Amino acid sequence: MARTLKGTEVAEALNSETIKEVEALKAGGVEPTLAILRVGERADDVSYERGVARRAEKVGVAVRNIVLPADAGQDALTKAIEALNADSSVHGVLMFRPLPPSLDEGVARNALDPAKDVDGITDASLAGVFAGANTGYAPCTPSACMELLDHYGIDPAGRSVVVVGRSLVVGKPVAMMLLGRNATVTVCHSRTKELFSVVREADIVIACVGCAHLLGTDHLAPGQIVIDVGINVADDGTLVGDVDFEAARGVVDALTPVPGGVGTVTTSVLVKHVVEAAMRQT
Repeated sequence: MARTLKGTEVAEALNSETIKEVEALKAGGVEPTLAILRVGERADDVSYERGVARRAEKVGVAVRNIVLPADAGQDALTKAIEALNADSSVHGVLMFRPLPPSLDEGVARNALDPAKDVDGITDASLAGVFAGANTGYAPCTPSACMELLDHYGIDPAGRSVVVVGRSLVVGKPVAMMLLGRNATVTVCHSRTKELFSVVREADIVIACVGCAHLLGTDHLAPGQIVIDVGINVADDGTLVGDVDFEAARGVVDALTPVPGGVGTVTTSVLVKHVVEAAMRQT
């Protein structure tokens, strides 16, 4: 039976280190602060906002909520972002996406100062990931994947890794981060021929395509380590991953659950980035 790589254990370890860093900053008169910028009242945004606030408060990071109406114009959003850029007491900014269709998301995200881009959404932050440069921060979910591997002592160096998914949110950044750790990386997608044959040859599989139970018993191989990033709603309303957990656990060596895996670590990574930003800025 496969080992379950639980995210809770990883998040707790991250939080423990973050608390120490927060205490050191506060001893020097600095209160690390996250600003959450939201446009409108989407239920999923509001729910995530509450979860981020709880995690931040748990480690001593202050949170400010900036909420614009759903019909806010581009100028109003840009001014809000510029005000946060200029506010030295704000160290990190989380802007919820997607934005309403009336707003240009590319313009908005690139108006954000990369030094405060703790969720890795600006072009400068992504360029830093691809160049291996210390510009901005990597997106939180790919970072959470790397934290999971590190916590459980899984070194990707020299291993064959298949990333199923090529989005800028997870697939491409995590592929670059793994290359930076000396893994041999193959990125697969909907046009990949013989997808499952490619997946079966991997030592490590990162599933981040957003398709419920895409990978099961017939698509995986013994000895593999599987990081499931997918979050999908099943017909019965439950959350499931891109991997059929019950089927896969009888085949692979280790895998993350959904829920309770990568997603659990992501918020802790976000808060960690805020504290790192506060340390850099001060």
